[in-house]
Amino acid sequence: MIYHNNLFKFLLSMDDHLFRIKQAEKIRHIWKVNGILLVCAILIYGWMAYLGMGTAILSPHIANLSPLEYEQQKFWFMIGRMVYATLFVGFVLFVPSLFYYALLGISLQKLIVMQQVVLLVMLAERLIWIPLAVFNGLDWYVSPFSFGIIASYLTEHVYFIYFFGMISLFQIWIIYFQVKYLRFLSDIRHQWLSFIVIGWHLFFWAIAAVFVFADQYLLSRWFG
Repeated sequence: MIYHNNLFKFLLSMDDHLFRIKQAEKIRHIWKVNGILLVCAILIYGWMAYLGMGTAILSPHIANLSPLEYEQQKFWFMIGRMVYATLFVGFVLFVPSLFYYALLGISLQKLIVMQQVVLLVMLAERLIWIPLAVFNGLDWYVSPFSFGIIASYLTEHVYFIYFFGMISLFQIWIIYFQVKYLRFLSDIRHQWLSFIVIGWHLFFWAIAAVFVFADQYLLSRWFG
């Protein structure tokens, strides 16, 4: 059986498509969908940079820059974000897929389909955040959809605010989806599967929060 990959149809009829993916011997359009998601991610991150999202680090130094120098730095910032988008897509699509493949022995192609859905939801979350940032001035870690805004009232420690800011309603849905998807394709007990998926996300959030710190430090050194 050949499964023709289509993420939007998958989301509209998940159980039916999960059954067909489980029975499939071959999956078509894997790389086509990967390419479309990559282009979408680059455009979204490039647009965010063009709108000035994430460029707050430049603000204290604007007075010391000529208009040309500022535009040059903003241009390179946008290029950097587009490169970041490429790395982000590669990480989301392949690193978790390889992890679950090594652990559960599920077909790598089928795991990549799972991660394509995950990436699509993550990009949708970033699109929703754009008007919140542009019109309300909200940083991603205090989005009303995340727990970062609650953490900011409980602690002033920036790392924990970043960490909990990564836990959003979208991320909770992703965990639910991954557990459901993997449970459908494997025989592992539900409790262990939930533990593995949640543990992976906790590890990812902890590491990503560290990278946010590093990102801010590198930007301050570059533009300072």
